[in-house]
Amino acid sequence: MLVSLVRAPSLLAVAGLLLAGCERPRSDAQRPQPPPPIVTVAQPLKQMVANEDEQVGRFVAVDAVEVKARVSGYLETVHFRDGQLVEKGALLFGIDRRPFEIALDIARATLQQAESNLVLANSDLTRAKELVMGASITQQVMDQRSAAKRTAEAAVLAQKAAVRQAMLDLEFTQLKAPVSGRIGDSRVSAGNLVTAATSPNSSVLATIQSIDPIRFEFTLDESAYLRLQRRKDGAKTPGEGLPVKLKLIDENDFVHRGSIDFVDNAISRTSGTIRGRAAFANPQSLFTPGLFGRIRIEIAEPAEALLVPDAAIGSEQVRKLVMVIGDDDVAKPRYVKLGRAIDGLRVIEDGLAASDRVVIDGLMRVRPGLKVTPKAGTIASVASAPAQAN
Repeated sequence: MLVSLVRAPSLLAVAGLLLAGCERPRSDAQRPQPPPPIVTVAQPLKQMVANEDEQVGRFVAVDAVEVKARVSGYLETVHFRDGQLVEKGALLFGIDRRPFEIALDIARATLQQAESNLVLANSDLTRAKELVMGASITQQVMDQRSAAKRTAEAAVLAQKAAVRQAMLDLEFTQLKAPVSGRIGDSRVSAGNLVTAATSPNSSVLATIQSIDPIRFEFTLDESAYLRLQRRKDGAKTPGEGLPVKLKLIDENDFVHRGSIDFVDNAISRTSGTIRGRAAFANPQSLFTPGLFGRIRIEIAEPAEALLVPDAAIGSEQVRKLVMVIGDDDVAKPRYVKLGRAIDGLRVIEDGLAASDRVVIDGLMRVRPGLKVTPKAGTIASVASAPAQAN
């Protein structure tokens, strides 16, 4: 009797296990389904957007000059510090003047001699005219004295030109800045022999780059050029006087203002682009020739556009898409063509309607055909909020 009471619990346990093993697993329809994910949706933001094109380019000086000597001689003085700003007409270099002063004195003395010969030739011709032709003087003598006068006049003119040339050479010993701007370093030290620019081995003494105003060169592709061509606004050349904006490599916004002053007359056959140029004021010398920047050009008139946050845009290989929530709260993909970014938003050029409800927060929780729980939001709140992981 005692043995049967002890075994009873074991039999009951075995029976319970058998019953548990006979229970059937629940089907997928019987399992509890997770609730639809909550996502924030909003209609695209409609606003007027300027049709602008961005290009990369670099600054170039309006005037870039190589300072060379116009006469040969020994460099005597340097009148500037390397890299300083110089004004037009400022003295830069001095060449030894003494040989040129001597040459000027010789030219002046030779001129006086020629003028004396002219006075004598005039006197001889005057006396010849007072004599009786045929009785006192022959026609040949008269012609000789007339020719002597003309020769003396020509000699005076030649010597006057020699004096002016000597004065010019003496003036050229003082090398002055032909333009205002920033000068580079002195390439030649005082005491060296410099040769004239007309010589094959002429010496470059320094270079000057103008600073204010300054130009910015860039290129446009054919489609951008055609849009610019259609927006002449009465100008004779495309884009002439069109306002532009620029930002430097360390700036976040286009804060500098300028205008287009030149577009080339032919599109390059090799690159398919055309060269353009804009002018900018540079009173603080912030811009330097050779410095890179990004320019924004208003290619066409402003037009109404649809904008969504960058967080609402997904990728499928090379295509871009947004998730749109229909009336049945089911997510559907819309492939879109993107435009430029404006204040944290992205212009949608094609593929989206103004009435669509776009997922602007929670994109990673959505897949095509999935039913969601939409929560109304605003584009402006998402654009102003800091980016967070979904």
